[in-house]
Amino acid sequence: MTANFPEHASAAHLAPPPGCPAHGRAPESLYRLHDADVQADLVGVQEVLRAEYGPVAPVLVHGDLPAWLVLGHCENLEILRTPSVFSRDSRHWRDMAEGRVPPHHPLAPITTWQPLCVFVDGEEHRRLRGAVTDSLGRFESRGIRRHVTRFTDQLVDRFAATGQADLVGQFAAELPLLVMTQLFGMPDEHGPSLAAAVQDVLNGTQTAVASNEFITRTLQQLVERKRANPGHDFPSKLIEHSAGLGDDEIREHLRLILTAANETTVNLIANALRMVLTDPRFRAHLTGGHMTLPDALEQVMWDEPPMMTLLGRWATSDTRLGEQAIKAGDMLLLGLRAANADPAIRPDLTAPVHGNRSHLAFSSGPHECPGQHIGRAIADTAVDTLLTRLPDLRLAVPETELEWSTSLMYRHLVALPVQFTPSRR
Repeated sequence: MTANFPEHASAAHLAPPPGCPAHGRAPESLYRLHDADVQADLVGVQEVLRAEYGPVAPVLVHGDLPAWLVLGHCENLEILRTPSVFSRDSRHWRDMAEGRVPPHHPLAPITTWQPLCVFVDGEEHRRLRGAVTDSLGRFESRGIRRHVTRFTDQLVDRFAATGQADLVGQFAAELPLLVMTQLFGMPDEHGPSLAAAVQDVLNGTQTAVASNEFITRTLQQLVERKRANPGHDFPSKLIEHSAGLGDDEIREHLRLILTAANETTVNLIANALRMVLTDPRFRAHLTGGHMTLPDALEQVMWDEPPMMTLLGRWATSDTRLGEQAIKAGDMLLLGLRAANADPAIRPDLTAPVHGNRSHLAFSSGPHECPGQHIGRAIADTAVDTLLTRLPDLRLAVPETELEWSTSLMYRHLVALPVQFTPSRR
C-alpha cells in the first residue's frame, strides 16, 4: 500500500469537532500527531496506523507538515543503520529548506541543524561523537552511583516521615538533573530550572524557543567558567579532548547530553517503579531473586521505553521502505515504542523478555545513545536505593487511576502516588 502526501498540507484546514471519530485527522485522512486528542491516545493511534498502512505510515506534524512514522522494528533498524540513505542532517529536510519551518516553529529547537554529533554523519560524526563518548567514559559507573545514592537519600528524607509521596514529582522528576549537575560541575540549585526548560523544549510548546534560549545561555556561561577553571567534570573533559571542539560545539553537546539524560532517565525510573508497584509477578520475582533489577529495567525498556518517538531522519534520495515510496527530503519519525511492540518480533506482548537487549529504547546504529550507561546506572541505583529505604512501598490508588501525559516524543506518568510505613533516617 502506498500513501501519497498532498504536495503541501495546509495548516488552514480545520479539524473535526471534538467527539467526532475523525477528530485529529486532516481532510486528507492523515493523523495529526500534534493534535491533543491524538496525543491523548498516541499508543492506540499507532496501532491503528499499523493496521491501516503496515510498518510505515504517513502522518502530519506541527504546522500540518508531512512525515513518515516508522512503526516496524526491522524498518526502524534499516533507517538507524543506513545513514547514507536516511541522514541525521536536517538540512536535507525539504520543508525546512523551502521555508515552512520558521524559527518559532515548535519543532525548530530540535530539528534546526546545529554543530552536534546527532546532526552529522560520516567522518564529522566520528570526530564529534568520539569526543562525547571519550569524555563520558571518564566517569565510572561506581562514581555515578555514589551521587545517585546520596541524592536518593536526600529526596527520600524529605517525605519518609509522612508515609506517602508522589514518586514522579517528588523523586523521579528531580533525581537525574541533580546527578547531571554533579557530572557537569554545576551547583545543585541549577537542576530544577534546567529540568523545566528541557521538558518545555521537548514537548514542543509555544514557549519552547524561549526555554531553548535559557538553556543555551546557561550552558554558554558554564563553558566559559570551565575554560577558566577546569575540573573533573564533563564540560572540562570536552574542552580538553584532542578533537579540538569549539565553544559552540561544546555548549551544544552539553545541551544534547543534558536533554537526553534527564528526560529519558526520569521516564525510566518512573516506569520501573510503576511496574514494581503494579505487576505482582515483577515484584515477587525481584524480591525473590529470580529477576535482577537490571533484567527488570530491560523489560521496562521493551514495554515502556523512555522515549516514544525519535525525531528524525531525512531521506537523501528517493527510496522505498515498508512498501512506501519515500521521496528525497521527506522526514521520518522513528516509532521506538511501536517498534518494540511489533508483532513481527513480539507476537505475545505479555511474555517476559529475559536477557534480550534488541529493544530500541536507546536507538541503534552509529547514532545509538552514547550515555546509556549513565542512564542505566542512575535508574538502577535509584530504584534499588529507594526500595531498600522503603521496603513496604505500595501504590496509593488503583492502577486504573494512574494518568499519562503524552507528547510526540514522550509518554510520561503524571504522578505515582504511594504509601509506606513512615520512618526517619
